[in-house]
Amino acid sequence: MREFAPWLQKPTQYLGAEWGRTAKDAASVRARVALAFPDLYEVGMSYVGGRILYETVNRVAGLAAERVFTPADEAAALLRDQGAPLCTLESDTPLAACDVVAFHLTHELCYTNVLYMLDLAGIPFRAADRGDDGPLVIAGGGCAFNAEPVAPFFDLMVIGDGEEALPAILDAVATAREEGGVSRRDLLLRLTGIPGVYVPSFFDIGPDGAPVPLVPGYERVTKAIVADLDTAPFPTCQVVPFAQAVHDRLAVEIARGCTRGCRFCHAGMIYRPVRERSLPELEKLVAEGLSRTGYEELSFLSLSTGDFSALESLFAHSIDRCRRDQIAVSLPSLRAGTLSDSILDMMAGIRRTGATVAPEAATQRLRDVINKGITEEDILAHVAKLFRHGWQQVKLYFMIGLPTETEEDVRGIYELAKKVLAQAPPGTKRLQVTAAISPFVPKPHTPFQWEAQISLEQTRARVGYLRDLFATDRRLTLRWHEPEMSFLEGVFSRAGRELAPLVEAAYHQGALFCSWVDRFDLAPWLRVFEEAGLDPAKWLDARNPDAPLPWDHLSCGVTPGFLRRERQKALAGRITTDCRYGECSGCGVCDFEGRKSDLRAAGEAVIRPRCNRPEREHEAVAAPPAPPREDLTRKAVHVRLWFEKTGSAVYLSQLELTRLFERALRRAGLKPSFSAGYHPLPQMSFGRALPVGVASTAEWMGLFLREPVAPGDIPARLNPNLPEGLAMVAVEELPPGRKVPQPIEETFELVIPAANAKDCLECWGAFAAADSFPVTWESKKGPRSIDARPLVTGVALEEPGNTVRITCLFAEAYVSPLRLVEAVCPGLVRGRYVLTKASVAFEAGGAGFPAGLMNQN
Repeated sequence: MREFAPWLQKPTQYLGAEWGRTAKDAASVRARVALAFPDLYEVGMSYVGGRILYETVNRVAGLAAERVFTPADEAAALLRDQGAPLCTLESDTPLAACDVVAFHLTHELCYTNVLYMLDLAGIPFRAADRGDDGPLVIAGGGCAFNAEPVAPFFDLMVIGDGEEALPAILDAVATAREEGGVSRRDLLLRLTGIPGVYVPSFFDIGPDGAPVPLVPGYERVTKAIVADLDTAPFPTCQVVPFAQAVHDRLAVEIARGCTRGCRFCHAGMIYRPVRERSLPELEKLVAEGLSRTGYEELSFLSLSTGDFSALESLFAHSIDRCRRDQIAVSLPSLRAGTLSDSILDMMAGIRRTGATVAPEAATQRLRDVINKGITEEDILAHVAKLFRHGWQQVKLYFMIGLPTETEEDVRGIYELAKKVLAQAPPGTKRLQVTAAISPFVPKPHTPFQWEAQISLEQTRARVGYLRDLFATDRRLTLRWHEPEMSFLEGVFSRAGRELAPLVEAAYHQGALFCSWVDRFDLAPWLRVFEEAGLDPAKWLDARNPDAPLPWDHLSCGVTPGFLRRERQKALAGRITTDCRYGECSGCGVCDFEGRKSDLRAAGEAVIRPRCNRPEREHEAVAAPPAPPREDLTRKAVHVRLWFEKTGSAVYLSQLELTRLFERALRRAGLKPSFSAGYHPLPQMSFGRALPVGVASTAEWMGLFLREPVAPGDIPARLNPNLPEGLAMVAVEELPPGRKVPQPIEETFELVIPAANAKDCLECWGAFAAADSFPVTWESKKGPRSIDARPLVTGVALEEPGNTVRITCLFAEAYVSPLRLVEAVCPGLVRGRYVLTKASVAFEAGGAGFPAGLMNQN
């Protein structure tokens, strides 16, 4: 993809040159896996599971993990036009040349994107059509516990934790390649010995829909599990994207699993038991992660972060650094009542992110049905705390269409939101309460896996009803998940292999990026169902609890008997207490009180009695005393840093460059001054934005530092923390005033390909002789034009005869040098020539570059 960067809208997403990425010598690699995320880069780079597996594999000598994401439309079109295959980012290796292509299946609406990536890679869709020499195509993630609608497309899947399974798979693949002559089937037979490995071709589907094992002794697959998270790899030097990711922050997984027992929650069942990282380990991960990435936001991640047994101590140990370095702390959706005043005091003293609470249901009757385990008093007391500590915006998460839901339950969403508003102190400014609603989708391995999903028409009606209610108060906002998307998710969440041909047909009809609202279209899906003579609503119907299910051969450790008991308790409105601090619920995951866990089949990592019952802190941990308030606006040093921008860095936009330098300063331990105000920003400024694709040996930035540092020491500290293509070359001390003058003259060197040299030189000769030269382009506001001739004060031919030196005077007006070059030489093809800014000059009395500055560092 790198060779196509000049033609791409977001080229930095395809370079694989970010800070923190791992690039291994091909000669040392026994097996290479492409970690394939079936969505755009900015989504995939937010996925913590992918980061964990990237670190896990790359820690092992001889194994290499590289990344690949679904390319955007223009990138995919370019690949097809050029006949080029989809490749990994790190080494530009075609996916078909990798040993394993491992897809993350995080939701059902990504299935056609999997086929899209296989198509672009030139890999046959179906496992049965692949020969012995091609890569194994595998999958993992939450959907793998029932990905039967795409099972024919995968050689194997991993259910459960991947930290031990994926390296073991790669080692086995490497060994088979080294032995030679091992058939694909024999390799897959070997891999069935690895905990969590599910080979779909080793199961058939009976006439009643029940899975039928085809290999003796391989009748049921039990999930892989990491018993001790402290021993599991977790990345601290993470890949820091150039472009902004959806969740652009350091996310640290503090725990895995949940025992609250919400009956709708797929993750809460399949990731049991609860395992927590220890405080010492977390303190190390946080400290190293922030210092090695430079992120300005920290997130503590788990299914139920507020239930972490030592959350207050974790906050207390992390807060000092966050206060000093203007690092925000965010928490995912929280359970009401799980945050103490102590934690809120700590959070209120630093950069603040939004607050989210997840009641899920608005009435107590329905919360008991779903086993949410909180009361309205808990919810209102929680948001009242938030308001008291300065939060002004609160988001509430709800579901509609839950089993037994009534009109009163739906109206209760509006009424509860009004009650939340009433908890704010009088006179609160910018008060806003947002209710986000999602249609309930029955998920496998949950007590509600047998329940019906409401129809598309019912979903639309309930959304419309709530919209009318929320429109009566401007302080209330309603957000909702698109009903059509939830409809399709519901169809595929509990389907079997019978729908695999429809996934393939929908792909061929253009169904892609189905999780994006602006891309989703239900029409092609309805067409393929109609052509197959099937009604998709059939898959939303209630199921017979005694009938077989497509995922009966896959075990997450939670027993079917437990799920049936929980379903009956739900219909009776009875709750089940959290087994971590109450009675054992008998879910089947743990060895406890004589019970034997099905997870013994996962190997030696047996879940021992009480290991899922950490001691919770009994006393509130007081926030450490706030350090003397530092003046973040203090300006101790003012410098201009000169740097080179070459190689892959030429594709960085000005916005990406700004974000990159802020994080590089943090990694280098250089403390910038901040602006005053509600959202302080580092006090740094850049020269005129360089067009994407233009190199420079004379770029600069103005920087205020709030702590003294010898200017000459700055490059030595900053350069090791810059990605490839960026390098500090000089430092210039500036007077303390805030204004940094802009250069008026910039000189560029254009290196022309030999094939174009004669014609281009003639074009530049004609340009130099012309009295005027209009350059026209299309802007967001329509066509624009400028006479570029007065702006160019010099055109000189440089040796060896294919280099033109162009001097531009930008005191009164500006034209993009890239636009100028391509207007003068229309025969030039972008990417086939090199344009580099070589020097700048300031107004009379100002310094220039590079004269006199090259040796200052």
